[in-house]
Amino acid sequence: MIPRQAVNLGLRLLVKRRLARETNVERLRVHFDDMTRRTFAAPDDTYVTEETIVPSGNRGEPVRSLWIAVGRPDRRRLLLYFHGGAYVAGSPESHRHLGARLARASGSRCVLPAYRLAPEHPFPAALDDALGIYRALLERGYEASDIVIGGDSAGGGLTFALALSLAEAGEPMPAALVALSPWTDLTGSGASLIVNAKRDAMLPADRLGEVAEMYHGAHDPRDPRISPVFATWTNPPPALIVASKDEILTDDSVRLAEALRAGGGDVMLDLWPRMPHAFPMLAGLLKAGDRSIETIGAFIRRHQASGART
Repeated sequence: MIPRQAVNLGLRLLVKRRLARETNVERLRVHFDDMTRRTFAAPDDTYVTEETIVPSGNRGEPVRSLWIAVGRPDRRRLLLYFHGGAYVAGSPESHRHLGARLARASGSRCVLPAYRLAPEHPFPAALDDALGIYRALLERGYEASDIVIGGDSAGGGLTFALALSLAEAGEPMPAALVALSPWTDLTGSGASLIVNAKRDAMLPADRLGEVAEMYHGAHDPRDPRISPVFATWTNPPPALIVASKDEILTDDSVRLAEALRAGGGDVMLDLWPRMPHAFPMLAGLLKAGDRSIETIGAFIRRHQASGART
């Protein structure tokens, strides 16, 4: 394991500086995938297959996806996980190791979709893909009560946007929701964007508005399908939100938890001090990452086993 201080320093020097100056999206994508491939490793008994999932009802485009299993999971139970990357970067490959660790901890299979990215495919492309994939899984015979939806950063925001869209359409809700440092306010109105600008070891605050516009385009960023923090929730699924107290997106997690609770939701908000953005991604390198993965796995197992939501 690497000491937390060393991890934060490395992120500040190698990641935050690059994100602050890189303007070429394609170079950023290549760097992100290459960095994660060289840095992280999935468990030895990880089994990965690739499939193109055709969304249900022609909602969205066919989506290349990775199916990940570790050991002998319960094949009925799924974690549908959306990678982070500010809606402009990231891929199933960049999050293969995280998907594998979550699959092992939860005893589920993990599905990692390569949803469409901005700026080539702005809102609502990613949400359309997410909706189509979820509906396709239900059509294959998976029960909604056996599916947990999760994601980190932008993928965390997409997780709640999908849940909101399902609720509005009156469709079956998943067993639970899991989000790691979710990006849920693309207006940038959270106080932590200013308060934690220097503390955040990974994300440069002054680039967030620029990247947000790549995703929302001409749409109002206050649209709850873009910024779920502004949604009015009614009995949402149980949710686990994991974040750092020192990141610029802290308030995105805190305010979302408040909104979910106001709508009758059962929310576990797990805030860690002095951690980087989406720190469970660093499981295997950072002790806190490993501990958080254990917490997430237990949460998923508990809610899939309950079968309370259909």
